[in-house]
Amino acid sequence: MTTPMYQSSIPSLPLLNRGKVRDIYAVDDQHLLIVTTDRLSAFDVVLPTPIPGKGEVLTRISDFWFSRLGHLIPNQLTDIKPESVVAKGEVDQVAGRAIVVKKLAPLPIEAIVRGYLVGSGWKEYKASSSVCGLPLPAGLREADKLPEPLFTPSTKAAAGAHDENISYEEAEGLLGKALAAQVRDACIALYKEAAAYATTKGIIIADTKFEFGQDAQGKLYLIDEALTPDSSRFWPADQYQPGSNPPSFDKQYVRDWLEESGWNKQDPGPELPPEIAAKTSEKYREALIRLTEA
Repeated sequence: MTTPMYQSSIPSLPLLNRGKVRDIYAVDDQHLLIVTTDRLSAFDVVLPTPIPGKGEVLTRISDFWFSRLGHLIPNQLTDIKPESVVAKGEVDQVAGRAIVVKKLAPLPIEAIVRGYLVGSGWKEYKASSSVCGLPLPAGLREADKLPEPLFTPSTKAAAGAHDENISYEEAEGLLGKALAAQVRDACIALYKEAAAYATTKGIIIADTKFEFGQDAQGKLYLIDEALTPDSSRFWPADQYQPGSNPPSFDKQYVRDWLEESGWNKQDPGPELPPEIAAKTSEKYREALIRLTEA
């Protein structure tokens, strides 16, 4: 396995942004280069320890879903090879972990779909029998499957800040009624089809986050990443037991370690022990293998 990449350096292209995981460069007026690094964020803090192979895994999983779900909504992908837009000495940084995408205007929300009662949703449900203000039936247990998937949008926080759940009405205020409904319906359709497929591979997708963008004509596209262990909660179906939070193929493993470490969830984050980083890498790769291999 190659040395983990914490940060890319591609001087041949203008750097536009370093996100929590992705570095974004301008290719031309209509295209961007997105490099998925091995950085990992937890509790909205980027940790100092990269996860070996993570960027490649995320890229391959996203590409798989973009292809599989492309009939539901168009996405950001192009046929341009990342190796063709960088200098010769920079090719190693993009091989297997970068994509060239359409330049689109991102929507100002994160579009979250919840299919199971877990995480912050479970905490809210115990207090108020609701999730993000949406009422649910009484008597549900932790990790129970919800009667129907819920669309629960949130704000997009700046680096280091925390995303905040917003109501559907607030999403309408940000997007307009027609676009908010289009985003909600796309999210539910994407989640349902992906969750049904994942079940055939022994994976339960408990929840996931989508991001969307628009072109100059207002057409909606799926952007960023799709149904990865970073943006989703993946559970092994054979270990699923309502009433408890199942183990997962995502960064929940790191979150659990951080919770037990005594860290105050403020920047800077702690270094991860080598065995935690290695185990996290294994979990990401297992998700890729399960989902994409016949």
